[in-house]
Amino acid sequence: MTHPTIHELFDLSGKVALVTGGARNLGYDMATALAEAGADVAITSRKLDSARASAHRIAEDTGQKVIGLACDVRDEKQVVAMTGATLSEYGRIDILVNNAGNVISTPENKPLEQRPVEEWEFTIDVNLKGTFLCAKHVVAKAMKPARAGVIINIGSVAGMGGKDHRVYHGTTMGGVTPDYAAAKGGVINLTREMACWLAQYGIRVNCISPGGFWRGHNETFTQQYNYLVPMGRMGQDGKDMKGAVVFLASEASSYVTGVNLPVDGGMMAW
Repeated sequence: MTHPTIHELFDLSGKVALVTGGARNLGYDMATALAEAGADVAITSRKLDSARASAHRIAEDTGQKVIGLACDVRDEKQVVAMTGATLSEYGRIDILVNNAGNVISTPENKPLEQRPVEEWEFTIDVNLKGTFLCAKHVVAKAMKPARAGVIINIGSVAGMGGKDHRVYHGTTMGGVTPDYAAAKGGVINLTREMACWLAQYGIRVNCISPGGFWRGHNETFTQQYNYLVPMGRMGQDGKDMKGAVVFLASEASSYVTGVNLPVDGGMMAW
């Protein structure tokens, strides 16, 4: 495309996207967005039934081919199997969205001085190690041989600065833990390193760092959180992540790599 139209730049027809943790929440939104833009998609969950059910819904809604796979991204053997299954089904992987992540957080176990090392290790493994493992094997088996590809890592505003923990006062929520902040900060800088190394192979690597998304949070937390956001609201599922992921996955961002894009209503702009 010498002089592509804007529609051509955002079109993902003929592409294959792999979205880890794509069975629910933001992962589901991003997988749906990529399919709506024309890509065939593979989504993962630790629970195969969940992955398959979500894949079926996305396929019905978009008309694209979507498959569901089981994968615990902490386990390298499962990551290898997931990568192989996607390649067996589609023959290629053009887009990898490293979305799978989790944290164990209660008011009692959240503070640094009380954080169990087992929970620290779990959080680091699923968020940071999992991102590394998926990128490692998708790059080696699909993108590097093709000398093309896009990787989108999912960070967090928690990885960009310290959190105002007063937002949790008066609630029963645990909130951001030190290991989650460390893991997401690691994902953001891993993105930059990967972008610099993989550019020579025609692979772009960027990061999206979401702020808080509203999922029925209680009124106290919602009001306190909204006060921290210039736009005065939390993110909306089904809407606020979709444009960012399609932009970074498509030719619309063909000269963009190594970027961390906050989707946070301006929280980190104060």
